[in-house]
Amino acid sequence: MDVLHNLAFGFSHALTIQNLMFCALGCVVGTLVGLLPGLGPLATISLLLPLTYSIPTGGALIMLAGIYYGAQYGDSVSAITMKIPHASSIVACIDGYQMTLKGKTGLALFTAGVSSFIGGTIAIVVLSWLAPVLGEVAFLFGPADYCAMMMVGFVCVSFVTTGSLLNGLAMCLIGVLLGQIGTDVNSGVQRFTMDLPFLVDGVGIVSIALGCFGIAEITKNLDAREERSPFNGKIHLMPTWAEFKRILPSALRGGAIGSFLGILPGGGPTIAQFAAYAIDKKVSKYRHEIGTGCIEGVAGQAAADEAAARTSFIPLMSIGIPENAVMALMLAAFIIKGIQPGPNMIASHPDLFWGLVASMWVGNVFLLVLNVPLVRYWLSVFKIPYSVLFPSILFFCCIGTYSVNNSLEDIFITAAFGFVGYMFMRLEMDAAPLMLGFILGPMLEENFRRALLLSRGSFGIFFTRPISGALLGLIAVFVAWQLFAFVRQARRKSALQRQGT
Repeated sequence: MDVLHNLAFGFSHALTIQNLMFCALGCVVGTLVGLLPGLGPLATISLLLPLTYSIPTGGALIMLAGIYYGAQYGDSVSAITMKIPHASSIVACIDGYQMTLKGKTGLALFTAGVSSFIGGTIAIVVLSWLAPVLGEVAFLFGPADYCAMMMVGFVCVSFVTTGSLLNGLAMCLIGVLLGQIGTDVNSGVQRFTMDLPFLVDGVGIVSIALGCFGIAEITKNLDAREERSPFNGKIHLMPTWAEFKRILPSALRGGAIGSFLGILPGGGPTIAQFAAYAIDKKVSKYRHEIGTGCIEGVAGQAAADEAAARTSFIPLMSIGIPENAVMALMLAAFIIKGIQPGPNMIASHPDLFWGLVASMWVGNVFLLVLNVPLVRYWLSVFKIPYSVLFPSILFFCCIGTYSVNNSLEDIFITAAFGFVGYMFMRLEMDAAPLMLGFILGPMLEENFRRALLLSRGSFGIFFTRPISGALLGLIAVFVAWQLFAFVRQARRKSALQRQGT
């Protein structure tokens, strides 16, 4: 009952005219930022951060939060319609764009919008009821536990890839190697930079994502030498009842997965979408269709993406630790307003805490309206013929890449990965495992080295800690099960061949 009372107190602040306007403004800006290729909430919030000096505290925090989780809604649109993702919508390219090619763009966008609403709602419930407690969960995870969790992520390669497992593992290894480029955090030694100054800080995830997915897809379409538009004919938005029943289980699973991973530092929307997609590909009733343009392939990752964006506020507001770059900017916004997030925030600033939590649900409703009933108006821009639209897409890709570090070299890197991604497409090699390896590789290395430093070089730390030991045990069971399934399938094929002869 205390939580319901606190939520009612929060809604009394969130539903004021002023805060409603700031919430709506944040959601609209976030959706627009998500629609534009390459431009993410990090750059937008950093640009708008100085404005918080002249905006009331509650309104400023509500607006910045709305931009962040609003962008998670909007970024799926460019991924589904044009295969141009942000970091948190990479997985949406797999089934979402396949649905677009099948003429099911409206269904894919409806699925993403409704699933994001479901995932956001689950996350808000978790945030409301468990924020004071769940923030402490992060303290239970040590470097060895995070290392084991990253290894679980690598096991997901067999689910994420749409081609052969061998190709998926090869692409994942390429991603891990790309993640090693730059300056070693511990020793300060430059690795694989080839004495090029712009590689000292490594290769940006935006450059790889836009290159391997966006520019590569544009090049592929131009190579087809067809006069085409991303959308031909009428967009059918509403699903049938049978299709809606397929959305709900995946969205609920994705919301639960994203809510958990959003709490953990280093988790966040990017990891959550891969995890939800991998689990759906294993447990869904329609798992054999995932990867070819399946509703479940869009619903689960969209819900996980949105849920993780909401619950990533838990470590920030409950223990004062930002789990990603956007949360670091949110921390700066709190400090600018003279507020120190942490265990005492709920007691000392209950109006801000519960007002922000309540505004997330209000924003969830705003975003549902913006991204489902009004999605036709957003899509009207993309009804332009492809031969006219692609220069604009390339222009926004360049702007998005440049805005990250204000560096022309990043544009050249993006173009290079566009060529590499095009070659991958011609060779029928999926780029999604590459992104998974690029994201998880540096995190695995960092936590592996940190764990060995704490244990003075002993590998026993990975087996003696309960969490890491349990995760490694799950990996062993999974690998053994996969080997057993492979052998059984090979025997069945050989038996069928003998019967045929």
